[in-house]
Amino acid sequence: MTQETLLALLVYAFVTSITPGPNNFMLLASGVNFGFVRTIPHMCGIGFGFFTLLIGVGLGLGALLTAFPELHLTLKVLGGAYLLYLAWKIAMSRKISNAGDGRSRPMSFVEASLFQWVNPKAWVMAITAMAIYQDASNPYWSLLFIGSIFALTNFPCVSTWAVFGVALRGFLSDPVRLKWFNIAMGLLLAATLWPMLK
Repeated sequence: MTQETLLALLVYAFVTSITPGPNNFMLLASGVNFGFVRTIPHMCGIGFGFFTLLIGVGLGLGALLTAFPELHLTLKVLGGAYLLYLAWKIAMSRKISNAGDGRSRPMSFVEASLFQWVNPKAWVMAITAMAIYQDASNPYWSLLFIGSIFALTNFPCVSTWAVFGVALRGFLSDPVRLKWFNIAMGLLLAATLWPMLK
């Protein structure tokens, strides 16, 4: 991989990881509602899940979805339904949770990892990255390299959104503000489905 290609890959990984999308809206809400430490498994799950998705796409899963449009449609429907469920849960959250509160909890590592497989933005990111940056002359090495670049770039980017959420905890300790913040986050999360519906 040339230096120019590496720089382009780093910029692509950074921009796609830091910009708004389902993961980042959920991390912002999780930072507000659960704090940074309790959100760490969610952040790590995003990185791991996206890494495995990239590997899957690089090994031919993207081509499989292209060959079988019904499978692609099923994935979109399941992903969209799950995203709406998560949006509803966030929108209906009404209080900031502390570690001792057993009634509500942040997304777990496993849940966040599995979510990447039904996350429309993650699929677009993975398919585009593999189509542009995977080296056909050395596909397996370039696949691991691209995955590593995303893993190293993704965690600081998604962590930023959780930190923003933590910074808002004091302001949103007012129940009315928290209610409207969570409704807004739920609506924004649901709105991330718009590109998928076109």
